[in-house]
Amino acid sequence: MLDNSLSRAERLRSLSAIRRLFGEGQSGFVYPFRYNFLIHTDAPSASEESMIHSSEYVKVMFSVPKRFHKRANKRNLLKRRSREAYRLNREPMINHLSSRGLSVELALVYSAKECHSYKTIEYAVQRILEQVIKRS
Repeated sequence: MLDNSLSRAERLRSLSAIRRLFGEGQSGFVYPFRYNFLIHTDAPSASEESMIHSSEYVKVMFSVPKRFHKRANKRNLLKRRSREAYRLNREPMINHLSSRGLSVELALVYSAKECHSYKTIEYAVQRILEQVIKRS
């Protein structure tokens, strides 16, 4: 079982990595998110019987543009909901990536003008993670 936190090591923070992700990565759209991901084959081996650390396999970032949501409290709410949905649904993707020796960088950009419920956001994040698994 994975630790249910979203550690700093698991977040995509490097400007060069973000540029590479948006420049070279694959993209898609699942309402209300636009997403980009880049799959690497240089992940650590999963042969050890130690606990799987999600930060070794996945780096993720969340963004809510100011263009659609002017108020910071709305942007923060949507980012919180997105992070929570990701944290609770990431385990199948991490297990798949670790078994194949892959790592992925993922960016989720909230692209709707409306502020959707957690249920809608969670369903969209689940679909995105399934599509990343399918394409890896």
